[in-house]
Amino acid sequence: MLKLSKLTDYAAVVMAHIARTPDQLFTASDIADHVQIPKPTVSKTLKMLQKGGLLISHRGAQGGYGLARAPQQITASDIIDAIEGPFGMTECSQEDALCNLQETCGVADNWQRVSLAIRQMLSSITLVQLAQKEPLQMGWFGHEPRPEQVADQRSAQQEIPLVALSGD
Repeated sequence: MLKLSKLTDYAAVVMAHIARTPDQLFTASDIADHVQIPKPTVSKTLKMLQKGGLLISHRGAQGGYGLARAPQQITASDIIDAIEGPFGMTECSQEDALCNLQETCGVADNWQRVSLAIRQMLSSITLVQLAQKEPLQMGWFGHEPRPEQVADQRSAQQEIPLVALSGD
């Protein structure tokens, strides 16, 4: 299973909180209290997001952290890159990577395609969308889904009643 780190998950929560009032500055304490993440973790996350160019900090009594760009210009991919580094399914699917199996490997090009598809999907999801409280309704690569896709997604999210089966 592909899984992002807990810190990346926290970064998305922190960024979504800030994006809901993008003209306001937030201290680490304010964010920690609101999102219920320990303050040291919030502080570490804020510093990484700032280093990644997603946040700016203002010093002083009225200081805090704010978005470096408009929330519609920040993507899920940007947040992941700021915390995890450049995304790639395998080492060889990253641009600079060298592989000792290069001569005999027959799957590197396909891993690169998979990595590109995932990056494109993550790049199509803006911070504005992430900050919404309701689930995203998305088609392939961020295009609006067709009505039948929305219906399929809704029916898939509904609970399926369990039926007791009796055996002979």
